[in-house]
Amino acid sequence: MSSIPYKYFMPTQVECGNGISKKTGEFVKKLGVERVLIVTDKGVRAANLLEGIEKSLEVASLDYDIYDEVEQNPSAETFHRGTQLLKYVKSDAVLAIGGGSSIDTGKGIAVMATNAGSILDYEGVGKIQYRPLPIIAVPTTAGTGSEVTNSTVVTNKETSFKLGVLSSYVFPTMAILDPVLTLGLPQGITAATGMDALTHAIESYTSKAANPVSQAFATQAMKMIGENLTKAYFIGTNIESREKMLVASMLAGAAFAQSRLGNVHAISHALGGGFDIAHGIANATLLPFVMKFNLHACPERYRDIAVALGNDVTGLSVIQAAEKAIDSVVEMNQTMNIPLNIKDLGVDLELVPKLVEDAMRSGNVLVNPRLTNPADIQLIIEKAYHGNLEGF
Repeated sequence: MSSIPYKYFMPTQVECGNGISKKTGEFVKKLGVERVLIVTDKGVRAANLLEGIEKSLEVASLDYDIYDEVEQNPSAETFHRGTQLLKYVKSDAVLAIGGGSSIDTGKGIAVMATNAGSILDYEGVGKIQYRPLPIIAVPTTAGTGSEVTNSTVVTNKETSFKLGVLSSYVFPTMAILDPVLTLGLPQGITAATGMDALTHAIESYTSKAANPVSQAFATQAMKMIGENLTKAYFIGTNIESREKMLVASMLAGAAFAQSRLGNVHAISHALGGGFDIAHGIANATLLPFVMKFNLHACPERYRDIAVALGNDVTGLSVIQAAEKAIDSVVEMNQTMNIPLNIKDLGVDLELVPKLVEDAMRSGNVLVNPRLTNPADIQLIIEKAYHGNLEGF
């Protein structure tokens, strides 16, 4: 356990249940809201996932407008256009519906509705001055946990850099978890988002800033993901596994909101900014290599992870048991057709100097369990590029 002082804080109200998104209007009405801006992407809208939610808003006599321009790795320009629309239509709350990109964008729009300048001005921790508009988050994937976190991530297109904005003001007011909305997810998105959630749980558990509460949440998330992710992948219509994955994702998000993350996220944000790689896929592919790098810094914690993922470690040394955790992650990636190296993701090693520089800007490096310098980041990237887990 870390000696770093901590205070557990999660102000987000969480509502969970099959079909509960059809009560969104009722929940929002209780917040004293009159007009909401729905922030989403065109894929969510085309899949008709808004239909029940829109009806609930109409029943509750709530006006709404829709902003569906969110893209993968959303840019500062996307945040700005959404904020302009919100101010034009005079919405007094943001209803973010979709994956992490939509929820992060919704959070950013709500922040910029009450704060001056650009979202890029608020990179780092605790720089937001004024409380945002109410944020209601409805995830349609089980991955980012953004519905209960104090951060939003935005891409600066001019520098090809993904940056984080962290503040207690960024916690959503409410999260509505409806597994019905995830039943139609394609296998690829189920795999990527599920491994994203697992990465959150593992990095939170091993973080230097971990505390008993964050570790309890992370452990439960890992256990639920280990038991349910491949089931959700292969039997997409299994509502029980879908619900448990949503809850696991939320728990992992609540965990890392307290503890931060680690080198996986530091590097994956650099890859996302530089090559527009989906965040979950970047995390999943990098995870085994960062775990191998960290192994000897916290073997007991990796042994705990191996157990949470269902491994029998009886009779094994601490290191042997810890290695089972890495083996489990590799096996999950293989089972769900996730690349085993970042070369297959389109990464170009010519950009390694910039990737290293961008990764070292991340505060997540500071809480990674093993002390990390630029040469270490370069080693991880090169090993991940070639798919080589040896030599750390």
